[in-house]
Amino acid sequence: MKHRVFSGIQPSGTLTLGNYLGAMKNFVTLQDEADCIFCIVDLHAITVPQEPEKLRQNSINLAALYLASGIDPAKSTLFIQSHVPAHAELGWMLQCVAYYGELGRMTQFKDKSAKKEVVTAGLFTYPALMAADILLYQTSLVPVGEDQKQHLELTRDIAERFNSKFGDTFTIPEPFIPKVGGRIMSLEEPTKKMSKSDESAGAYISMLDEPSVIRKKISRAVTDSGREVRYDPAEKAAISNLMTIYSLCSGKSIEEIQAEYDGQGYGPFKKDLAEVVVAALEPIQNRYRDLLQSGEVVDILRQGAKRASEQCGDTLADVKSKFGFLS
Repeated sequence: MKHRVFSGIQPSGTLTLGNYLGAMKNFVTLQDEADCIFCIVDLHAITVPQEPEKLRQNSINLAALYLASGIDPAKSTLFIQSHVPAHAELGWMLQCVAYYGELGRMTQFKDKSAKKEVVTAGLFTYPALMAADILLYQTSLVPVGEDQKQHLELTRDIAERFNSKFGDTFTIPEPFIPKVGGRIMSLEEPTKKMSKSDESAGAYISMLDEPSVIRKKISRAVTDSGREVRYDPAEKAAISNLMTIYSLCSGKSIEEIQAEYDGQGYGPFKKDLAEVVVAALEPIQNRYRDLLQSGEVVDILRQGAKRASEQCGDTLADVKSKFGFLS
């Protein structure tokens, strides 16, 4: 029996090259080995203020990027969170299982709330909704970054608490760390993860950046002292990050890249790296534009929501019955 994998991503602007190499590229491979569910979590997005029209467009754009990157709706389930009411329904029930103290300890809540004048209750309780997203589908594996590990641990605690009280109900999910990819770092600060929320646009490459923009950003990317193209994350964090990007975009090993640019310095390496990144993103960008023009994204999302509702229906009914709700 195939593992079930669940991944949720917020529709908050364009994805970066880091998102693609660290996650989406792996998802394309993973969908042949596992039962994959990809959810655009628009309910999570509204924990902070959103412009309605922008949120709608970002949701469609993100779905189109998933499909353009190679997510196949015949193999995977791709849908919008708010199209499957079971997420909000179970999310409320799990708020009644989670403890106030647990939610208050979430470092992401502390970080995000510290920067805001107004903090919504939704920002505080959203880890319970994240738990519902995962547990609804009897998920066994969840791809998580460092910033979400604590939320997955809470999901596991909630599931174990519910199972202990009501009997075996939820699969206890495990974190999924991909073999390749991992963390792609900022082009300006190689000790920081590449992020679309970075104040400087030069720190990240968007998946939809024009070739001229990609070339300019890579030419300006920081490098380390010296001029040797050598992989050494401790001593040469910046060039090691650029070598990782080169490797993942081209399929060449780090050793091959190191040998190819031996004695050449950073200039020729960065020039070639820009072309490798452009070549990797160009077919995705073309397919993305075609998908948006064709209007087929909406139909794919509608079918995905229907399939997701069927996949989670039994779990939701079981939980409601165990709580004592009248059927």
